[in-house]
Amino acid sequence: MSSKPIGSPPRRILRGLTFALVTIVFAIVLSAFVARLYEIPSSSMETTLHGCSGCDNDRVLVDRLSYRFSGPAPGDVVVFSRPRSWTNAELALPDTRNPLVRGLSSIGALVGVQRADEADMIKRVIAIGGQTVSCCDARNRVMVDGRSIDEPFVYFAPEFGPARQGTFDPVRVPEGQIWVMGDNRNNSVDSRAPNDGPVPLEDVIGKARLIVLPFARFGRIDGNQH
Repeated sequence: MSSKPIGSPPRRILRGLTFALVTIVFAIVLSAFVARLYEIPSSSMETTLHGCSGCDNDRVLVDRLSYRFSGPAPGDVVVFSRPRSWTNAELALPDTRNPLVRGLSSIGALVGVQRADEADMIKRVIAIGGQTVSCCDARNRVMVDGRSIDEPFVYFAPEFGPARQGTFDPVRVPEGQIWVMGDNRNNSVDSRAPNDGPVPLEDVIGKARLIVLPFARFGRIDGNQH
């Protein structure tokens, strides 16, 4: 009893190439409009998100779709492109002038892998357009619209000095912008830095939803702010 051939080798190769092409296109569309992976570049979001030089840094899933329907809310952890107006930098970007490195980085970016030379940052939204933010009250808490907020995620790295937040006068956040700060309050370049300030919504890439790597830290990213 003879079996029916599945298909000629050229046809199987063509099917395989078609499947690979569809997979790549799907990955590109997914990265551009739905979600992408982002590696935590520094310790400014400790201990919510782990990142340091030479460490196994957290990789988080960034939702690029939610903010197409509504804006960021206080407590959200967001990834954004560093605004052109910002003069401070948390990290020195690597040299990617090598054509091979630049090419591989660009290919990776198409399928959702963060480019090595991207100036993206990740912080927590403290206040949105129309709100007024200041620091601090008698208990060292940030105030929004004159009301002290509880932030259980705030951390002070012991190697960077006293466990106190730097004070700043009330700032009214313009409409269409957000005020962001790192959870590691004494080791973060954010809206408090001189000449920086709020982040335009047009620079926001998406909301950090999940820690996906390393597997031991897999879980939802807390956005609680009271």
